Amino acid sequence: MPTPRPVVLERLAYTLAAPALAVAPNLSPDGAVSTSILLAGAAGAAGTYLAFKSGTEGAGRRILRWAPLTLAAAVDIAAQYTSGYGPWDLDALLAAGWAAAGSLVLPFSRLARSRHRSALAALAPLAQAAPVQQPAAPVADDGADAFTRQVRLLWERAGQPGKTIVVKAVPHDGMPHDLTVLLRATEAGRPITGLTEAAVAAAFGTDVSVVHFAEVQQQPGRQGGPGWLEVRITPDAERRRRTAPTATEKWADRIGGERGAIPGSVYVDTVRDKARRVTFWIARMDDPLCEPRVNLPGLCAEMGAAYDDGRVFVTLDGPDILVSVWDSSPLAEVYPATRELLTPDADGRWVCGYLTNGQPARQRVYTDRGAAHGLLTAPSGGGKTQLMGLYIAADSLFGKVVWLATEAPDEKTAALGEHADRYGIGPLFMVRMTRALVALMEIRGQMRWADGERHDWAPGLPGCPYRPLSAYMDEFLSAARHELYGAEIMNNAEIISVKGRKYGVGETAAGQSVYVQDGFTQLLCENLRENCIPIVLKVAPKKITDMFKALGVAPEDVPDPLPRSFSPAEAGRIERIMAGQPEPPTDSNTGGAGWIIEGKKPEVLRTLYMDFGAGIGHLFADTVHGLTDHEIAELEARDLWFDWTEPEPRPGEFGPEPDDDGDSGDAPRSRPA
Repeated sequence: MPTPRPVVLERLAYTLAAPALAVAPNLSPDGAVSTSILLAGAAGAAGTYLAFKSGTEGAGRRILRWAPLTLAAAVDIAAQYTSGYGPWDLDALLAAGWAAAGSLVLPFSRLARSRHRSALAALAPLAQAAPVQQPAAPVADDGADAFTRQVRLLWERAGQPGKTIVVKAVPHDGMPHDLTVLLRATEAGRPITGLTEAAVAAAFGTDVSVVHFAEVQQQPGRQGGPGWLEVRITPDAERRRRTAPTATEKWADRIGGERGAIPGSVYVDTVRDKARRVTFWIARMDDPLCEPRVNLPGLCAEMGAAYDDGRVFVTLDGPDILVSVWDSSPLAEVYPATRELLTPDADGRWVCGYLTNGQPARQRVYTDRGAAHGLLTAPSGGGKTQLMGLYIAADSLFGKVVWLATEAPDEKTAALGEHADRYGIGPLFMVRMTRALVALMEIRGQMRWADGERHDWAPGLPGCPYRPLSAYMDEFLSAARHELYGAEIMNNAEIISVKGRKYGVGETAAGQSVYVQDGFTQLLCENLRENCIPIVLKVAPKKITDMFKALGVAPEDVPDPLPRSFSPAEAGRIERIMAGQPEPPTDSNTGGAGWIIEGKKPEVLRTLYMDFGAGIGHLFADTVHGLTDHEIAELEARDLWFDWTEPEPRPGEFGPEPDDDGDSGDAPRSRPA
């Protein structure tokens, strides 16, 4: 190790001063050099005396520091009392001895001490800090197992992050690199502060994302609180969770998280129905007062389904959530109509189709208010006539009188007409039918029951003198916009929607819209909605909001559009493009798929399928019921009971006929009132 420069300079000074110390007293005892040496010696003697008298720690060092000056004065005085340089050149020997002595006391000189003071001062705090770490010693020797001792070595190597010590370490079964560490503050009574996940990860050589802190609760025989901390390091579990998560982990990480498809939800259970090929995921909101928010496209992606597949559906019941994941879309299934499904039960309910959660969707032939109305909405090809056939079959099996009017002829309505008491085509037939219905309500209101009194119709009430009646109007809006008869058709329909339920008269309007702007009056829409279970089939996405708003559905309950097709896309599109082959045709199999609005929230359903090609007679009652003789007689008295299929109005049917002197018969008739 090289000698410090100040020490070298001080030794050089002693060496150069030694000749002067030997020569000056002999040449000029009273000279300035000798006088300066004597004064310096006197100062050294005074300093030595004071250091000796103080008796404090470090007095010896101070005496040694003054020694070079005191000894120099002694050599000067001795040289003055010797003749010449003394015997054997004694003055020179004394001066040389003084220089040698000065070199020996260098480590204690003021200059050398100033260079080494910082190093000595730095050692003092280390000596004092050592006892602070002494509490760790008992823990290391407390009989801990080998695994805990190994973890302590790692922790001490890292410098005991956060001023903590390892109390216990427990490995996780089946996870070689996973463990739980119990820490406590090094200083008793102090909270653990400053410990970070990064510090723990660095100590164990792992990633920050696999380090988790947990509070320690007080237990018998062990303290808890902020002075303790449980640390879980789980790299193996996190790796398995990413590659093969459990159902609970999958839901928590991908669905119930803050950015998940249903944020705030907690997984409960999974149920597999092999027979129906559907998996039910059951969850609930962590906060029961929080309304579930469902991101259906995101949920489909997490369930391994495309949004357009129509395989994932969500049912909400307060804070409870049911997610149905089908192997293939239930909306693409064919549910054949059967007589058993269409026969009303004791409560007047019958099955019109199936919901996406597998439940049967039910309609009713009456309500607790009386006769039931109906409202069927679908674009052309949406399955409206099929659905209307289900309604007519259920009414027939219940024993109702059925009247059917359609704005334009088609094959299916003609087949249904064979099972109706009255069937006809065109606005003229429809206006005649609605006129008879309005009159029939008046007639029934005057008919006495078996007890001799008059009553409003109610299902199961004994002594009723007439049968309940259902009137169906297909393409209702088209007929209601007819130039001559449309206004009266709409007016009569409104009257029936208000009063019909009390007289066992129900009407079902089937069309492509329920918009007021399309001709559907607000009063008619509201009355039908209140006394029926509307079904909406195959609505264009841009019309969904307005359609359900017109049906009284709240904006937050308006459903998402249904896919344009429920058949999965065929694989191999890239190969077809490379080969220049066309894409296969899209299967537009969405007829009969839509929503039923029994409560405030629409539910997705697929209606039963009535195979007209194979025959539908087995689905209807064997008897087609009609009005009573009294009712027919009263309608005939009002000139309302005749062949409504007559192609031209009867004389005076829509007001007085023009006389011979008036306008010619070619002039258009006035619009009926």
